[in-house]
Amino acid sequence: MKFVKMSLALFTILGVILINFGMKDSGNAQTPVSPTAYHSLDKHSLNLFIDAPSSAGLPDPASDVVRQEIEKRFNVDLDVTVMAPGDEYNSTIASLLASNDPPDMWLVSRPDGGAKYILDNVLADMTHYISPDTMPNYFKHWISEKELREYQMQNKFARAPVPYDKQSYRAYYIRKDWLVNLGMDIPNHYEEYVDVLRAFTFNDPDKNGLDDTYGFSTAGNGVSISLEWPEYVKNGLLFPSYYGDDHLVDMQTDLRVGRVVDDILNVIDEGVVDPDWFLNKGNKPVEKAIQGKVGVIMGETADFAFDSNPRSVQARSKESNPAADWVPFNPFGNQPLRTSVTPDYSFVFSNNAAGQNPEKLKRIVDILDWMAGEEGFLLTHYGMEGKHYTRKGNTITLMTDVIEKDVQEMGDIFEIWSFFTPRTPEVLGLTVLDPRITERDKSVYRSLVSFPVREGLGTTLTPPLGIDVDAMRSRQNELQVKMLFSDKSGEYWSEYRQEIMDFYEGHQIFRQYEEKIRAARINR
Repeated sequence: MKFVKMSLALFTILGVILINFGMKDSGNAQTPVSPTAYHSLDKHSLNLFIDAPSSAGLPDPASDVVRQEIEKRFNVDLDVTVMAPGDEYNSTIASLLASNDPPDMWLVSRPDGGAKYILDNVLADMTHYISPDTMPNYFKHWISEKELREYQMQNKFARAPVPYDKQSYRAYYIRKDWLVNLGMDIPNHYEEYVDVLRAFTFNDPDKNGLDDTYGFSTAGNGVSISLEWPEYVKNGLLFPSYYGDDHLVDMQTDLRVGRVVDDILNVIDEGVVDPDWFLNKGNKPVEKAIQGKVGVIMGETADFAFDSNPRSVQARSKESNPAADWVPFNPFGNQPLRTSVTPDYSFVFSNNAAGQNPEKLKRIVDILDWMAGEEGFLLTHYGMEGKHYTRKGNTITLMTDVIEKDVQEMGDIFEIWSFFTPRTPEVLGLTVLDPRITERDKSVYRSLVSFPVREGLGTTLTPPLGIDVDAMRSRQNELQVKMLFSDKSGEYWSEYRQEIMDFYEGHQIFRQYEEKIRAARINR
């Protein structure tokens, strides 16, 4: 989510390691207001709907130092709803829209990125709200005007990307201590990887004398083939798609998916993967990894296996087994696992608010841009200077004992209020030192950023007007699951794919995607 949500320990290491090693409408632009001037303006009640991990909850307003500062500085009252990303989040927004009671601002994630909202005309035109004049910090540090233009859908300026971390952290993780027990090395090509799965399943890697472990696990959520299966990369399909030989290679619909299914069936038939993978939901594979039931899973965040992240697979595994040692690896050596990172989340404004009280949206714009600047970034990510951190020049040193105490007493306010920017302080020229970061954490981070990433598409893909991409993906998933569990073969994928292209508008969808990619490449 957002970029993917992470714990407080998360990107503080970035400041340590990285330091060392058009759409402007100025005629209608809002002039930024000084903090003291807000109190001469009308006070507004702002309704915001944002996401946060399920473990994070809003603290009592009386103890929420971030909320208090925002309300005081910008002369507003905040009505904030926080919900974990997923189906419930999306259905709640849909319900509010259906009852004509939408938030003033909310966050939109995939799968359609807000296309349906645009078609339903429930989003405000952002032209008069978002520009380098109204959001100087946003454009200076995080999002370029070109990137914003490429992010638009249906030729309407109705969404803007939430700032995101441009570094990829997608990697497989393996129990190194199990490898040591078995006298094996970390695999660096697919055949070695499958050998490790066999050993993790049949050779008692944890030496407990029980037949209770498997090699790999993932989550199919009962509806699809997870995109985490290494067999995609084995067949040249990278997450989520790439452009090659003058056409788009979509990892989910490419003709090679039939071979992917056959390869997945091979490891399933060998019995070396978690038999419950298809019914696993959410973080269930991680929970099984923590319980010592599987030895290979995928992680997407920098602190996925940090010692300093108390919620990481590493920290939680060590609670029950001090010898546990999760390390990132690439089972394909120097071959990329994905293309470069693109925005996952956008923020949108309600058409109701734009029509009834546009000044509310201007105030929200001011708050978001303050969050995108140094002062707001520091408060929303790390807290108050002198209490939660000290500063010397551009070096921020966290007072972790105080932070942990306050988080324990108030709730993880920094996990919630940092919703608008990733924890990448180097973007603002800051170095953040976290005493909790271990040498092992730094080593894990160096491994992650060393993995190659293929060039991205150069634009955000948007479907043709009125076409339901979700319907296409749903049918695609049904047919791929059929190949796994009914056909027991990928041999029929070519004809199944033809159905998707002919009857679920696949041809039109991918034709528009490719036209947009080519246009972006010509104009770059």
